Amino acid sequence: MKEFLKRKNIVVSARRYGIDALGAMAQGLFCSLLIGTILNTLGSQFHIGFLTAQIIKINDVGYTVGGLASFMSGSAMAVAIGYALQAPPMVLFSLVTVGYACNALGGAGGPLAVLFVAIIAAECGKAVSKETKVDILVTPIVTILIGVGAAWVIAPPIGKAASAFGGLIMRATVLQPLLMGILVSVLVGVALTLPISSAAICSVLGLTGLAGGAAVAGCCAQMVGFAVMSFKENGWGGLVSQGLGTSMLQMPNIVKNPRVWIPPTLASAITGPIATCLFQLEMNGAAINSGMGTCGLCGQLGVWTGWLSPSAAALENGAAAIVPGAMDWAGLILISFVLPALLSVVFCELCRRAGWIKEGDLTLPQ
Repeated sequence: MKEFLKRKNIVVSARRYGIDALGAMAQGLFCSLLIGTILNTLGSQFHIGFLTAQIIKINDVGYTVGGLASFMSGSAMAVAIGYALQAPPMVLFSLVTVGYACNALGGAGGPLAVLFVAIIAAECGKAVSKETKVDILVTPIVTILIGVGAAWVIAPPIGKAASAFGGLIMRATVLQPLLMGILVSVLVGVALTLPISSAAICSVLGLTGLAGGAAVAGCCAQMVGFAVMSFKENGWGGLVSQGLGTSMLQMPNIVKNPRVWIPPTLASAITGPIATCLFQLEMNGAAINSGMGTCGLCGQLGVWTGWLSPSAAALENGAAAIVPGAMDWAGLILISFVLPALLSVVFCELCRRAGWIKEGDLTLPQ
């Protein structure tokens, strides 16, 4: 069995499923649901005819370009997961059907259901791939039947469980904005810097509202914090790559000296409750934005789109479109950029004076 699994490149490990597959799923979600949301918002706010026109009807429902991209999010996630698992072409193409079916059956928790089902379908497809002379029939049939069958059985309960847990977090944040603001901000921010996908986690849990705002705060604290406090070592290139890219670049340095993680994490513990208690910052765009921080400014775009046109998940939780005022914009700017930069620099300087962080500890590996 070990030889067979090795030959088929089936690696049962936490890294393969919890890091590689989860990270790829977030990219698939980004290229479908998130981009679709952005296109719809740009079209409606800037009156771009091509982006607001219904270009196709499916079951009497009209879809714009952005709507069509969002509609295919299940397929995009499944294919991305298959790619991360190094699935052969026949398996990869078959996952289009599996992902669509699973996301539809999973409801609000569709992304989590897609993660589990796509892994099962991909690995089973890989197991039978090129084992028969009629591979062109066997591989897609096995992949699709197992995938859709698994989706039929486990997607609805997984979706309900994920939705319920995410709802619990959001209700708890409303009831205890101070404590939950700290917890959500710190935990999601830490997840963003770790080699896992905070965006996928937020999407799976459907984090919107105040909890989504706290998640945005935590992610921004990590990205902007590391970018600014390491500016001396990494210059403008490091500022952009971390501030608009990912703080995950600092993981090798964190492994060498975990204390370099203290400043941005403390900053997130402060900006999270400020976001929930003072500014009541809500992230009512697509839930994936809650875990993006300043990556491509997706967190800020999510807040903006949520103000103008809340996502379906946010609407189900009582969100409503608003006209943002000066306080809303001030909160977004302070939470996203100003406070993370200032707090991280202050905490980093204190750590340097205590000898916890030394010269070169934050230099990005080449």
